[in-house]
Amino acid sequence: MTPFDNMLQVEISQSLPMPLQGSFSCAPGQMLALVGPSGAGKTSMLRMLAGLLSPARAKVSVGTEIWCDTTLGIHVRTQERRVGLVFQNYALMPHMTAMENVALAMLHLPRSSRMQQASEWLKRMGLTTAEQQRLPALLSGGQQQRVALARALAREPRLLLMDEPFSAVDQMSRRGLYGLIADLRRDLQMPIVLVTHDLFEARQLADKLVVMDAGQVLQEGSPAHIYRSPRNARVADLVGIPNRFHGRWLGADGPHALPAGLAWLEWLPTPDASAGLPLVVSDKGRLKTAGQPVTWVIQSDGIEANPLTAMDASTDPQMVTLNAQVSQLRSLGEMSLATLQLQALAGCQLQLTLSGANRQHLQPGQSLTVRMDCRWIHVMPARR
Repeated sequence: MTPFDNMLQVEISQSLPMPLQGSFSCAPGQMLALVGPSGAGKTSMLRMLAGLLSPARAKVSVGTEIWCDTTLGIHVRTQERRVGLVFQNYALMPHMTAMENVALAMLHLPRSSRMQQASEWLKRMGLTTAEQQRLPALLSGGQQQRVALARALAREPRLLLMDEPFSAVDQMSRRGLYGLIADLRRDLQMPIVLVTHDLFEARQLADKLVVMDAGQVLQEGSPAHIYRSPRNARVADLVGIPNRFHGRWLGADGPHALPAGLAWLEWLPTPDASAGLPLVVSDKGRLKTAGQPVTWVIQSDGIEANPLTAMDASTDPQMVTLNAQVSQLRSLGEMSLATLQLQALAGCQLQLTLSGANRQHLQPGQSLTVRMDCRWIHVMPARR
């Protein structure tokens, strides 16, 4: 089997009865997370993949199987798509045991085979023999979700769809389910599509993000790529990039000439500020007009804070050293979130997530030195 034998490919373009616009793909063994605000169209997209929603214009295929092609008049029913569905509310039969719930997915087999395979799936999900004989009401939320996942996989689906599957379980159970999903993905050669509002969950679990808003796919890519290079300011908003600032694109029109591939960006404290701090950034050739307003982001990877000693001056034009003060410090368990107020730009703050020894000596009100690597800056046209 090649990686394309079970590749999910989606194209959709409709305005009614609800807007859904965009395309994406998911390879077998990959997990793709649909992320975006409430009303973005994530669940509608999932329903379309499952065959529960008939789109106006779309094409959906898994490998060589075409499940939907409105141009050709093809719409394969949900029952014939071999889709595994995991819902937020589990959707278990309350009068059936865990084993009987899983066996429901295998009605085409003799009862003895159904029960045997159901038991094997539940063992794989971590349920004991005694727990397999319990009704859903006697299981914890995490255990019920494991039963729902076993039932979805017992159908031997070609595509697994999960709609907010972890939102109803506690944090400890959620961590266990994350580990279970990670283990299963190594063995299950099928595309997995997850709908979630939890950006941390999406980044932790998914190989690929599809960012949606108002029914439209705004960007598709790995979490690392999207967080470093959001397509526009709206994507930056939706994925929660904290260090996002106003600027003015100067191009070659800066304090002095720069080598090819570099350009000037003026960091502005407010969109209408008359002057700011000039930065040397990478020029990707996408911005042509000097003086145009821009938005820019930088990941924490490009920011180094040293509260102990002054940093050595750098001759690298893309390294900027700034004085700052810790305005807020919040502990997040093994990490700390530090908000730094910059002295050179009134009202501008940097947010850093620190761990280990890097956070041990920080205190609110403390002065420190920040070094910013402008190679990590990503510049976008400002939204109008």
